[in-house]
Amino acid sequence: MSSDMQLKKHVEDELSWEPGVNAAAIGVAVKDAVVTLTGHVPGFAEKRTAEQAVLRIHGVRALANELEVRFLAGSEQTDEDIALKAASALLWHSSIPKDHIKVQVSNGFITLEGTVDWQYQREAAESAVENLLGVKGVYNTVTVQPSHMRAEVRSEIESALKRNAVIDARHISVSVLGNRVILSGETDSFFKKITAERAAWKAPGVTWVENNIQVSPASRAATAA
Repeated sequence: MSSDMQLKKHVEDELSWEPGVNAAAIGVAVKDAVVTLTGHVPGFAEKRTAEQAVLRIHGVRALANELEVRFLAGSEQTDEDIALKAASALLWHSSIPKDHIKVQVSNGFITLEGTVDWQYQREAAESAVENLLGVKGVYNTVTVQPSHMRAEVRSEIESALKRNAVIDARHISVSVLGNRVILSGETDSFFKKITAERAAWKAPGVTWVENNIQVSPASRAATAA
């Protein structure tokens, strides 16, 4: 069995194992370890759950999530309904600063705009609205505003990577340019690449993370003792 065929089977098995996904409605294609999902799901939450399930799998280099959201009969919502629910969700979320984020809705797609002090607040805003009934997708254009970045932030990020049980930090390099963090090196899974990026985003003052980590199942990170 070729590596792509084996990876396809692993993806299909993982989707079948995931209780939040109807795997029978999802098609899986794999070429050069890049996974493409096709088909339709009844909500954006299931589309996101399928995406997260695939990214957990060892050997996946990248994912093209082409799943279409098709709502069940009677569950459609107007853009006005979605906008009102989204605004309320943001208002009542304790991690999101009040009046910093605006919501626009068009054909079921939410666009978030504004500025926040921390990346976790940007992520919290997206999480607050993505599971609302009627949402087909979320465009998160919220930006993290520049703030003072401590001189030791590079070593702090490196320490955070070393503490993380998922990441093999020996093969990842960290550079800091202004308020931008640049990650380079290699790892053996896309999930580890994203985990490293999320760790870097937690540093105070970071406004952008450039993730240049290469994913290779046969990398030194996978074979190192």
